[in-house]
Amino acid sequence: MSLHHPHGTLADGADSLALTPEQAGWTYSGLRVLRLLPGESRTIATGAEEFAVLPLSGGGCTVDAEGSRLALVGRDTVFARVTDWAYMPIETAMTITSTSDLPIEVALCSARATRRTDLHHGPAEDVSVELRGGGQASRQINNFCSPEQFAGADKLMCVEVYTPDGNWSSYPPHKHDDSPECEVNNEEIYYFRIGEAGRTAYTDVGFGMHRTYTGIGHEGMPVIDENVVVHDGDVFLVPRGYHGPCIAAPGYTMYYLNVLAGPGGERSMAFCDDPTHHWVRDELSSQPMDDRLPLMTAAGPA
Repeated sequence: MSLHHPHGTLADGADSLALTPEQAGWTYSGLRVLRLLPGESRTIATGAEEFAVLPLSGGGCTVDAEGSRLALVGRDTVFARVTDWAYMPIETAMTITSTSDLPIEVALCSARATRRTDLHHGPAEDVSVELRGGGQASRQINNFCSPEQFAGADKLMCVEVYTPDGNWSSYPPHKHDDSPECEVNNEEIYYFRIGEAGRTAYTDVGFGMHRTYTGIGHEGMPVIDENVVVHDGDVFLVPRGYHGPCIAAPGYTMYYLNVLAGPGGERSMAFCDDPTHHWVRDELSSQPMDDRLPLMTAAGPA
């Protein structure tokens, strides 16, 4: 099965992306990107999946569930601001309604789960914005549904990563899989958006690079050695192995939404570096952070 899915290849009707665990060839992680016209509603039964509802583009929406209405302000694009979001547990019927005058895109990050928790509204102002790395590997992480930021999910973990043009992220290469040296085993989705540096709009001509490889330690499993060009709207699946770097081409800002879930009893994004490149982590930490970061906050572009 292909791990790289260019924009449009996972489309489902009006929705630009619909990826189930079965389509990915694994057990837990999924992602759908809804496209709603002004005033349009969509009702979804979560069933055995928990969801993070994350506005991506075009404006806001409401989410009605369990007698509550959660109003999400949203954003023009993922490069415009940190957004608010909502968590929906398993066995819930939710109705998402656009409140924008423009078509909107809403990401539904999902994980197969067994424990039912409470629905939650996460204000944009409460999302932890982390600057990670240093030098040319400086990047911004919006930890809206990481285990440290949000304890209310059963298995689902999600973060947004922003890489300024010309920079590297997901570096040094790392993994969180079923290798003996790893603490946790997570299936991971990368959903990319590409924008022009210094602007908040998307671009069809911009691009970046992504690498995933198994290296040693996966005897009996298919070898993965992927070096791909990614464009706006592409998806890359990481079932196992080291992933990184992601590289933003000069002139183009890279965004990716990471969706992770796995069989472990405790949600964790713990990782282990490729030992060949581990030394780079300490080297990067001694370099100054890129002064272009953060690219945005809940108030808008920085």
